[in-house]
Amino acid sequence: MSEESFEQMLNSEELVTIRNNEIVEGKVIDVKEDEIIVNIGYKADGILTKDEYSNNPDVNLKDEIHVDDTITVKVLKVNDKDGQVILTYKRLQQEKMNKVFEEAFEKQEVLTGTVIQALKGGLSVAYQEGRVFIPASLVSDIYEKDLSKYNNQEIQFVLTEVNPRKRRIIGDRKQLIEKEKKAAQEALLARIEVGMMVKGVVKNLTDFGAFIDLGGADGLLHISEMSWGRVDDPRKIFKVGEEVEVKVKDISGNKIALTMKLDSNNPWKDAAEKYAKGNVIVGKVARMTDFGAFVELEEGIDALLHVSQISIEHVDKPSDVLSVGQEVTAKIVDFNEETKKISLSIKSLQIEAQRAEAKKEREDKEEEGEAPAVEEAPVAEEAPAAEETPAVEEAPVAEETSTEEEAPAEEAPAEEASAEEAPAEEAPVADEQAPAEE
Repeated sequence: MSEESFEQMLNSEELVTIRNNEIVEGKVIDVKEDEIIVNIGYKADGILTKDEYSNNPDVNLKDEIHVDDTITVKVLKVNDKDGQVILTYKRLQQEKMNKVFEEAFEKQEVLTGTVIQALKGGLSVAYQEGRVFIPASLVSDIYEKDLSKYNNQEIQFVLTEVNPRKRRIIGDRKQLIEKEKKAAQEALLARIEVGMMVKGVVKNLTDFGAFIDLGGADGLLHISEMSWGRVDDPRKIFKVGEEVEVKVKDISGNKIALTMKLDSNNPWKDAAEKYAKGNVIVGKVARMTDFGAFVELEEGIDALLHVSQISIEHVDKPSDVLSVGQEVTAKIVDFNEETKKISLSIKSLQIEAQRAEAKKEREDKEEEGEAPAVEEAPVAEEAPAAEETPAVEEAPVAEETSTEEEAPAEEAPAEEASAEEAPAEEAPVADEQAPAEE
């Protein structure tokens, strides 16, 4: 106690008597880093520690309290072991706050406080001079593994339990988030319709698609709707937090289906002309199976190169001669716009190349040997004719033979060809003709 204040009390002869839990008013006579000295009109000054002033461990007492400030406090202990009077400010405020909390609980009023500590089981939130605990399960509408991100943040909540006797002041932030989302969802569903283009932010990525925050509700952009082409992993195309523009494909209740496959970027709209039957194209092998290889002509259009059409030579498996990513040149042998199927052939090009090469060789030979070819042509044609002449003349002779002298001449070779026919037919003829001449 200062000499001045002690002299004043001696002169006034008004030294007060105080008791534990009594509420007194005093005057700040000194502010230190960890405590405040308060003149409460007692023979000993009161000590108000930093811990008993505020729940905030980072509070700066010199910024909060100044010398000569009047403060109302509660006596915790009249004489501690050092003969001092221990005071509390925060507990007195907490008692006052209990009434505030009870009224807020009855009215279900939305309160705004500052997170002063992230605990294992939840958040400790300061509201005015009181403290509220929000369990981890009531912090958000989704599971929050790390609550430390809420430190020093202002959050809104409602009270679900107020029990000053057990010192339980419980808050709930989750129900506010759910109500807010529901209202935003209803507003969004009333605003959008199928076919509308909307903007959103990628909220989450999975193996089967991406969830897009449309500002009130999430829509699903399925992996099959991300592109006209083949998508193996959504994470290779999008990043969380990225802004995208999508088309509303379907709305079913609260579920919104999205797509990025638009008529404007549909590769099939002019495919009939670009990939008409007979056209020669260049593409890249996208994937292979046992029966063939799928060649990407452009994003969204794949064509089948059947194993039988890969080469003139026999191919057991496409992977024996092709590899993924390899560029190939092939001919379109079939195009079906209705089923969106295109068939290719490398073999067809190879056959055409062989025919063209053979034709060129013939033409080259004709040009080089044109004069000799004209003179030798009759000779080449007459040679077989000379050999065939006897055969042509002999045929009728064999059939017309009727004279006696010609018969034996013709029968000689017949006997060599067939021993059975010669005696059977010729012997009687010779006997019958002999007497006729006589």
